[in-house]
Amino acid sequence: MTNAKDIVRQFLLQVRTGLHPDRADRFMAGRVQAHQVVSEAPVVVERTPQQYAEHVQEMLDAYGDFTLTVDELIAEDDRVYARWTQVGTHVGPIDHYPPTGAQITETASAVYRVEDGLIAEYWIQIDRQGITAQLEQAAAGR
Repeated sequence: MTNAKDIVRQFLLQVRTGLHPDRADRFMAGRVQAHQVVSEAPVVVERTPQQYAEHVQEMLDAYGDFTLTVDELIAEDDRVYARWTQVGTHVGPIDHYPPTGAQITETASAVYRVEDGLIAEYWIQIDRQGITAQLEQAAAGR
């Protein structure tokens, strides 16, 4: 049996990287509670593996073929903490910013809860202010 840390590692490397979003159902339960930890407006979204695959496709549309580096992965029981750096190119609209061709770096972290060998819930934090600052700088430089 695969442990929670291995499940999350493979999810990040295969699905979240954009390499194989169609494999989301191999790592995610049928319905996953996705806690978007945004300080100004936290929200919980329920996602199916198909919806998550579509979400990854949206990232590919905005950032092109991005790279995702897993910077840290820590596990205890059914919880896995992951921190990553994603680097892509601004090739599609992001928020109200038209494509600039600039390199955009995202720093993010999440805690995943694994149940019965599948991700059942996660809490994600993304440095949205850092992304906005990069988008503003790129837009000003056009």
